[in-house]
Amino acid sequence: MSSALRSPALGPIVGHTTSTSANIWIRGSDIDDNRTIGVAALFLGNTYQKGQSKYFRLQREYDRTGVVIFEGLYANTTYVVKTGTLILETLNPDEVLEDDEVFNQLPPAEGWLKQLEGLPEEASAQFSTFSSAIENEISFVFGSCRYPGLLWLKKKADKIFGSILQRIVNPKAGDEVPKLFLMVGDQIYADTLPKDLGISVADTEAEFRERYSSAFGAPNTRALLSKIPTYMILDDHEIEDNWVMGRLHTSPEKRFLFNMAIKSYLSYQWIHSPRNFGNSLYYNFESEGFPFFVLDGRTQRIRDDNDDDLTDNHLLGRPGKGTKYKGQIDIICDWLIEQQKSQADRPKFIVSASVFVPNEVTTTKGNLQKSKDDSWAAFPNTRKQLLLCIIENKIQNVVFLSGDIHCSNVAEMEFFDTQGVKSNISAFSITSSAFYWPYPFADGNPLDYVHDSDTENDNFDISFDWKMKYKAWNFQQNDNFSQVDIDWNLKKLLVRTFDSDGKALDESVLILK
Repeated sequence: MSSALRSPALGPIVGHTTSTSANIWIRGSDIDDNRTIGVAALFLGNTYQKGQSKYFRLQREYDRTGVVIFEGLYANTTYVVKTGTLILETLNPDEVLEDDEVFNQLPPAEGWLKQLEGLPEEASAQFSTFSSAIENEISFVFGSCRYPGLLWLKKKADKIFGSILQRIVNPKAGDEVPKLFLMVGDQIYADTLPKDLGISVADTEAEFRERYSSAFGAPNTRALLSKIPTYMILDDHEIEDNWVMGRLHTSPEKRFLFNMAIKSYLSYQWIHSPRNFGNSLYYNFESEGFPFFVLDGRTQRIRDDNDDDLTDNHLLGRPGKGTKYKGQIDIICDWLIEQQKSQADRPKFIVSASVFVPNEVTTTKGNLQKSKDDSWAAFPNTRKQLLLCIIENKIQNVVFLSGDIHCSNVAEMEFFDTQGVKSNISAFSITSSAFYWPYPFADGNPLDYVHDSDTENDNFDISFDWKMKYKAWNFQQNDNFSQVDIDWNLKKLLVRTFDSDGKALDESVLILK
């Protein structure tokens, strides 16, 4: 065993955090076939918390990444976690040993405290636990699409994360401090350049690792992810542009690409998230009593290019059959119904990497144009089932959080019966994208999206009894992120969009019911 404690090669990242626990992620170094072990210790200020030092495995099948979970924490408390890695020499790297078998061969983890305290500052994470009570206010930041930048432009790709970090560690007087950070898709671009060019496309384990190391190891990004609980979900560029499940069956090369991409996604994004549904990538969590459901709208996506009426297009996998076999769409509907029963009208956040509304203008021309779309417009049955669940069960204040389209905006949905009478059900869609995208002339033009569904032929028939209409505003093509401040006492939701320098671009006040 190496007697030297090393800094993590990447991380730490603060993952899923509650009022009493926190997931902390790191990646170790590649040292031949030797075993890699993580060491972590918990501090309150400068004071070590006795009994809160741990070993944890950095497993080769997860690209030498791993998560340590600290439990039994105090609510509303700021902690520091110091992390390091050890290399264990092994004669037989293929020998399978349980964690306890490995850890029992080591000295007590507390024996590394002095060396942990001597590691560089970047080996430490700082986070605050959430309240144990149901609060009426919370603020969070979200966004999507971090194009990596080429050559000397890589610093630009990292710039906006420094501005987000300042809102956390150096907030302006009277401003709300974000308590969590949502990265809602395209955290990496496996296809740095268009796939048609055949270059800069990741399709090996080493190339995917490089994409994640470049993104998560950039100075501002690395500092930010070590300072705030962060929740992630993939979109297409973690795999390949406009990925759908059917590509798995087109060639061995596509299946291999998917395996490499998902192995990397599991290692770098999924393992520090909540795991509510076994090995499924979707999950839910609560912060300060506000519920979030994070959809996997990519790996289960079914699109039939020969289906003229789009009936066999399913964004969240096929719907369930009976009460025993449920699909993701049935699970999110069950979750919404339960939240309305238990939380009443408090806002319910659905994270969908693909934009719920507004649609692209081209999709209003017919099913052929819809079928080519990469957002919810191409999946009317999935959208219909979800909206029907909302309207029939009177689920109030659903808020979709999305990215993807390189054009931030805010939209409000309204529901009307056959007589044109407006329902009192309120729903919203907030889009924040992109963190960095250097080609605004290529896509994301506000003129390419519907602003008023009623005047632009984009109302949506939910059923024979109900129709959905929407209006969208505050479109921004600048590189951006959004902060959402909720005040449930005042029944309002403030959405502010900021550019890469942290300068406010616009704001919207959404009135909750």
